[in-house]
Amino acid sequence: MSQDQTNSAWGGRFSEATDAFVQRFTASVEFDQRMYAQDIQGSVAHATMLAKVGVLTEAERDTIIQGLAEIKADIEAGQFEWSIALEDVHMNIEAALTKKIGITGKKLHTGRSRNDQVATDIRLFLRDEIDLLCADLTRLQEGLIGLAAQEAETIMPGFTHLQTAQPVTFGHHLLAWNEMLERDFARLQDCRKRVNVLPLGAAALAGTTYPIDRAYTAELLGFDAPTENSLDSVSDRDFAIEFSSAAAIIMMHLSRYSEELVLWASAQFNFIDLPDRFCTGSSIMPQKKNPDVPELVRGKSGRVFGHLMSLLTLMKSQPLAYNKDNQEDKEPLFDSIDTLAGSLRAFADMVPHIKAKKDVMREAALRGFSTATDLADYLVRKGVAFRDSHEIVGSAVGYGVKHNKDLGEMSLQELQQFGDMITEDVFDVLTLEGSVQARDHLGGTAPKQVRAAAQRAQAKIASRR
Repeated sequence: MSQDQTNSAWGGRFSEATDAFVQRFTASVEFDQRMYAQDIQGSVAHATMLAKVGVLTEAERDTIIQGLAEIKADIEAGQFEWSIALEDVHMNIEAALTKKIGITGKKLHTGRSRNDQVATDIRLFLRDEIDLLCADLTRLQEGLIGLAAQEAETIMPGFTHLQTAQPVTFGHHLLAWNEMLERDFARLQDCRKRVNVLPLGAAALAGTTYPIDRAYTAELLGFDAPTENSLDSVSDRDFAIEFSSAAAIIMMHLSRYSEELVLWASAQFNFIDLPDRFCTGSSIMPQKKNPDVPELVRGKSGRVFGHLMSLLTLMKSQPLAYNKDNQEDKEPLFDSIDTLAGSLRAFADMVPHIKAKKDVMREAALRGFSTATDLADYLVRKGVAFRDSHEIVGSAVGYGVKHNKDLGEMSLQELQQFGDMITEDVFDVLTLEGSVQARDHLGGTAPKQVRAAAQRAQAKIASRR
């Protein structure tokens, strides 16, 4: 039978054509074609290296590179015809190259395999995507930091167990979100280091007999170094799992932010107003303004968590070296990238335009005895042991619950029934402003510290450029 009845990359061994269903079932071109730019980039570097070591002539190299450039232009112009019969992005491009430049196109694959080729493409692709994600993450941080500086004196209740705990500033709360993102940025950058090694040259699994120069190829492609072991080079997907883990953590953080935004935008909290363009209405209830963007981001975290588990499960029982199972790494990886990118973009666009309802936040902080710890600390400064002061304040809170009075609303006479060491100066610490101002240390919620923290955070962002 003629070889064109099977995939020309391997058809010589086979005596019958691949079943049509199996052909579709095993093909990956419908999703891996998005790596066309990286595939061509890797092929250009490979051809350049082959010419350097004398496997290709300079004329052959130039013909290949020119042909690949034309194919890239065709793809980007929407004029390239992708074929499931050719299985994947690699063979589609190689077949198009051979059709375009003749037998010279068949020489491009010398010294490599699709196994090391796809491993290289994924690393190139993921490296590019990490850089784009870091840019979006940085943009979100800039919005958060700017809003935090603007709201450095806006008082709101701080919560534990979703119960009012102590007064904080809205700016301080926003900078807590930024701390999470700062760790996320560091994780992505650290992951990028392990992505940025070159598997090309490992060939199918054992290396190649051609006199290749892997260090030169790594230099051409901007990799830090070639990989050390050919077996591991073609079968390793740790870098994809590590990225997916980092992506899952970021989505977990965005989901936490989303939960707070949904709560704060509700009529029950009424702490913030979200921009109309990030909300939707109801088809039946005309008064509704639904926080759909935060809700959807909160929901999308689940699919990224699932993709991480998919990749772990994919790799857990694979023997060395490459297995067809590895074709299943791309769709979860690609969807994690797309989901994370969309979520970061939505938040980066939305966050700077969040409006704090300062009066409502302050009123909420006045409820729930949020300055109780301040009263306890006041008593300690008066010489009362902390455990005794804790009991005294607990009694005062009980009195306040019974009489529907916050600590700051009680008279001096009412407070003194719990201890005659309480004097007029107690009201300096029972005010919300006094409470937040008192926490004037590194990491504290005092407006002065919030502004200083925002400046430090802005300096970190600036140092990335």
